[in-house]
Amino acid sequence: MRKLSVLLLAVFSFSAAAHAQSDNSKSFCQTHPSLCTELLNPYDYEGNYTGHDEPSVLFYSEKSGSGNSSVYFITLPQDPPVLPNQSGTGGTFNFQLHPAFWFGMAMCDTQGFPNLTNVCEPDSDENIFDDPSSSSPKWIGYHPGTAFMEMQFYPPGWVLWPAGNSCDPLQWCAALNIDSVADSLTTLNNADCLNTVGDEPVNFAFITKNGVPAGPPDPLNATLATFTPDGTKMLFMNSGDTLKVTLIDTSEGFKVDILDLTTGAHGLMVASIANGFAHVKFEPTSTACHVEPYAFHPEFATSSEHTRVSWAAHSYNVAFSDEIGHFEYCDGITDANLHATCPSTGGDPPGSFDVDDNYCFGPAASSLIQIGGCFGDFSPGGLGDLDFDGVPYGNNWPGTLRNADRDKRLHSTPVLFTSPLFFPRNGDDGPYHQDTTKNYNRVAFEVNLPRIELATNPPCNRTTGLNCVNPPPGADFYPFYTTTESERFAACAWQLGGPYIPETLKEFGGTSTAEFGPLLLLAYPSPVDPGFTERYNNFRQVLPNNPCKSTLGDEGDE
Repeated sequence: MRKLSVLLLAVFSFSAAAHAQSDNSKSFCQTHPSLCTELLNPYDYEGNYTGHDEPSVLFYSEKSGSGNSSVYFITLPQDPPVLPNQSGTGGTFNFQLHPAFWFGMAMCDTQGFPNLTNVCEPDSDENIFDDPSSSSPKWIGYHPGTAFMEMQFYPPGWVLWPAGNSCDPLQWCAALNIDSVADSLTTLNNADCLNTVGDEPVNFAFITKNGVPAGPPDPLNATLATFTPDGTKMLFMNSGDTLKVTLIDTSEGFKVDILDLTTGAHGLMVASIANGFAHVKFEPTSTACHVEPYAFHPEFATSSEHTRVSWAAHSYNVAFSDEIGHFEYCDGITDANLHATCPSTGGDPPGSFDVDDNYCFGPAASSLIQIGGCFGDFSPGGLGDLDFDGVPYGNNWPGTLRNADRDKRLHSTPVLFTSPLFFPRNGDDGPYHQDTTKNYNRVAFEVNLPRIELATNPPCNRTTGLNCVNPPPGADFYPFYTTTESERFAACAWQLGGPYIPETLKEFGGTSTAEFGPLLLLAYPSPVDPGFTERYNNFRQVLPNNPCKSTLGDEGDE
């Protein structure tokens, strides 16, 4: 990643202020934290803030196969006919709402936190260790090393990768991200690893037409090609396309398969040794950082409240999540360069800026929509939208305006996705029954707002839960999930937005407060204290059933 950061500096001309604050040894998660899995605590080993919002839907089943295979159908959202403008009075495009949304699943990583046994048997619930008591043989501190997979989709129309999060002016792209933490309960990895791949190394590969990565995926050897969109190799998708996304384990490694049902285009990626995937070795006394070829496989057989990633803020295994809170208007920059801060953003007084107005671009940097804006926590040492005043925290989501015609003109269509189906297995190591599919029998709603409410007044106390609130202070609106009967699927589908999306069936309380439920206290193995840490990092509501079962498989039920 050090090579990549040097190349990025060569590609983008920084302002003097940005250059003074830049560091050519920053890792992927330090330069693109909004695309990385939320850690237990809000700061990395250098004290940089790493938080972002992730409103999520979780899927549970006790049947083998539910924790390591999922089949989703998703329709990519379409942008509105009215273009955004610099004053914020025009339309709102998808790149302003979310840098990515994704399907997730826990993976084994035998060199991952907490690095006690270096053993993780894939696809097995023997890996469940979530007891808070250090005297228990299932103490969470004994948890096998875990990574978290995020199958991410990136919206078109603004600053292109690798500096931005768009692959194309008009089309969507997708990438397989696998995040790890290469530390132990008491020790960080060696200094060379921390300076090159950070303490949350990421294997990254765009989904390609032939399944071959565009560049080396592993965090130590990734190059500029790894993160540069190439339409001749990559799977590009149109707004409004309906996709079938299959996530499944194979003997070579975890496999992502995307079939565009609208155009017939197809892409895939396997997290295999042959494709160059590798994990960072935990060698705290070494003078150099090393990676080892590694095929990633799902960690668990099932998906439940107990199949957790021990180092992550969230509680889940199989889930859909949207990443929000990363766009604020910037009207103080006109060029195409990357700037550390914006001299004037949104409603801020002229000549002033918030602490979260960082990693900013002028209109000339955009691939299509000529507006200036800031990504927030992308910059080294930067902060997320800690005052919750950016575009994703306003009435800018689909279904936030009562007038349906006005809502349609100014807001995108919602992302639509079905509840996943899974392929059942006879035992943890038995073959998948790919001639049949089953529904997950329960769902939950979860959002990590307490984890990121550290700068509110008064701040959220994650130990006691005091002042941890939903929606967050400063937000005019916070999106929540509803269901609809999708014409595209002829089936029930989930959607994210407001209460006025046409043909909504179920609202689950009709607000984020009601939907995401009460505070959730979770036990975590502490990297500082070899005991454990209890934290309120999330709000979560578990439903006793699945109110939006998919009928696109064999209509089987778990």
